[in-house]
Amino acid sequence: MKLISLNVSEAVEISHMGRTFTTGIFKKPVTGSVMLRSWPRNLDGDGQGDLDSHGTEHKAVYAYSLEHYEYWKQELGRDDLAFGQFGENFTVQEMREEEVHIGDVFRFGNALVEVTQPRNPCYKLGMKMGMPDFQDRFIKSQHIGFYMRVLQEGKVWAGSDVERIRVGKGRLTVQAIHTLRFYRQRDVEGLKHALSIKALSHEWRRQLEDLLNNATNSL
Repeated sequence: MKLISLNVSEAVEISHMGRTFTTGIFKKPVTGSVMLRSWPRNLDGDGQGDLDSHGTEHKAVYAYSLEHYEYWKQELGRDDLAFGQFGENFTVQEMREEEVHIGDVFRFGNALVEVTQPRNPCYKLGMKMGMPDFQDRFIKSQHIGFYMRVLQEGKVWAGSDVERIRVGKGRLTVQAIHTLRFYRQRDVEGLKHALSIKALSHEWRRQLEDLLNNATNSL
């Protein structure tokens, strides 16, 4: 496992389809080491526009797999996808959704982070891609990446190896919980298992609790 590219962006104000909003999705690769700090500071030089959705402890950094870039190049017929294209802070290698679990702890450089949830993209990703329907395509692809919270502050840098320190309790993969959320919404036992994992973010916990209530009430 490897950190291929480290990408940051300050929040900027843009106009799109008659609306003006602030976003930090336009990530660009940076060289050298960058300090990863505890919430709410996160990565030096990085910002979020929507602090209600992105400025939380459980979404300090977002990782996306290098391997998915080739998929999207083929799927979209594009050769202009640079690292940071999907708004990720960490472009990573050999850390696909079916290999990473909620609650896994990884060492990136001198920092320790814990996986907390898959990504559920908003309309800003479609805006950046120039494709209004891309949000739905992204979800259906299951190439969604994952968020992490900071357990130990430290410097991170592109080109460094990534070490898995601990496998998350319950061994529920990012792909499995994504599938549960979008395609197995009446799987009562699966939902209960996911909710038993303490590392799961508050955002996804609320969503799965709602699904579980709906599923049990319909029995």
